[in-house]
Amino acid sequence: MDSINRMAIELVDEALDFAAELGIEGHELDSGATVIDFGVDADGGVEAGMLLTEIQTAGLATVQTRMGEVAGTPRPHVEISTDRPALALLCSQKAGWELVFDDFDGLGSGPARALVGEEAEFHELGYYDEFDLTVLAVESIDLPTDEVAEHVAEMTDLEPSAIFLPTYATGSLAGSVTGAARTAELAMFNLFELGYDPTNVVSISGTAPLAPVSYDESVAMGRTNDSVAYGGQVHMTVREDFDHFDGVVSSAGSEYSVPFVDLFEDAEWDFSEVDPNVFGPAQATIDVIDGPAYTLGETDEEILADSFDL
Repeated sequence: MDSINRMAIELVDEALDFAAELGIEGHELDSGATVIDFGVDADGGVEAGMLLTEIQTAGLATVQTRMGEVAGTPRPHVEISTDRPALALLCSQKAGWELVFDDFDGLGSGPARALVGEEAEFHELGYYDEFDLTVLAVESIDLPTDEVAEHVAEMTDLEPSAIFLPTYATGSLAGSVTGAARTAELAMFNLFELGYDPTNVVSISGTAPLAPVSYDESVAMGRTNDSVAYGGQVHMTVREDFDHFDGVVSSAGSEYSVPFVDLFEDAEWDFSEVDPNVFGPAQATIDVIDGPAYTLGETDEEILADSFDL
């Protein structure tokens, strides 16, 4: 298998080459690391968000938009599909790197995680990347500082000049796109947590509506999570049957049917206090090769309409 960081770097080069057209901005920190603003101070956009999602999935997923509806109103939907779900979604796209410093708070996703390889997914899959450049996509209301870049450099055993940090706020168009594009990844993560071998997932596709942008990050975080939990749909093809496929969908969570902004407020924004089972797609169809097909969960347009302020 080729390096997922190498594949992501090719997409980063494309982003920098077409920065003006995408409405994004790149700049070099004093440490030599490169920050690419996809939606903090820069406007970004839907196209920027789709390219960012491709970067997060290391080029192993197809990302596109289509027009659909939510509560009878026209609404873009983000679709993602991959035939390498374990690598693209668990080893790359998953937001598994907390970046917490005195003057910065963010969450990292992307192939840089595979250079560190400390998360359980890497041990299970036996995949550890090696490359001389790396990409960590950062979700934050602030652009990364040298302290952040130097931390990533230390963890990946690279020089800061080898670090690329595409960054976006949840409350941006790119943030709404990447949030909706996590439908399949969350389904994969739930399966993994339930004890299912992720290599048995042959192919997965997901779709979710694009949440309206709010510059209030609390509202934005609620909407992007509602988009997946109450509007997200997944189809996957798997090799082996399983007794606990029903745990993939958000209705498996004890706090299902409560809008996420209320869940987060009740938990005082301590995400560890929120039932993790509610983070998942609203609905899933799982086709077992040479076996049964399961359809689980359902979408809830009433919650979406309220969350999206329609």
